[in-house]
Amino acid sequence: MQPAAADATVFIVDDDAGVRDALAWLLRSRRLLSSTFASGEEFDAMLQGGFRPNSPSCLLLDVRMPGMSGLALFEQITERGLAEALPVIFLTGHADVPTAVDMVKRGAFDFCEKPFSDNALVDRIEDALRRSAEVLAAQRKKGALHNRLAELTERERDVMGLVAKGLPNKLIADQLAISVRTVEVHRARVFDKMEVKSAVELANLLRDL
Repeated sequence: MQPAAADATVFIVDDDAGVRDALAWLLRSRRLLSSTFASGEEFDAMLQGGFRPNSPSCLLLDVRMPGMSGLALFEQITERGLAEALPVIFLTGHADVPTAVDMVKRGAFDFCEKPFSDNALVDRIEDALRRSAEVLAAQRKKGALHNRLAELTERERDVMGLVAKGLPNKLIADQLAISVRTVEVHRARVFDKMEVKSAVELANLLRDL
C-alpha cells in the first residue's frame, strides 16, 4: 500500500482545543501535515474564498460544535462538489453514531467514534488521502482531455465523432460530403491532438468523459 503523498494535508475542525492539539501532534508523529480550525465557520470562510484542494487532503470533522455544526459544514462541502477530493471523516461521540452513519451514506468517507484508536484513525486518514490523490489525478486527466477537445476544429469534431463510432473513411466522407483524402487529413489531426493511435483508443478516451 502506497504511503500518503508528502504534500498531503489533513484539515482538523473541532471546537475543543485539546482535541485539535492532540490530533495535530498525532499527525506530526506520523509525518503528516495538518491545519486546524476552531469552528465550522472558520473552515467555511476558507470555502467561501474559493478553496479547492490541489493536493491530497482530507477533513477530520467534529459532528457537534457551537454555531455551524459539522453536519452543516459537510452540507457546504457537498454542495460545492468537494466531498470526493476532500474526503470527510467525522469524529463523533457514541450518541451521534447513527447520524455519522447517515452522513457516510450521503458521501462522507467514514467516521471514528471517540475515544478512538490512534492507529485505526491514522489508517483511515491515510486511506482518505489516497482516495483524494486518486480523485485529483482523475480530475486533472479529465481537465487535460477537455483542453485537447477544445483544440479541435468543428470539422475535426465531426470526423472524430464518426471515427469513434467505427465508421470507415469512405462512409465518413459520404456523410460529411467531403473527400476521403480530407477525412484522412482530419483523422490524422484528431489522433495527433487527442494523443491516440487508433479509433478504439479514441472511443475509449471519449467514453471516459
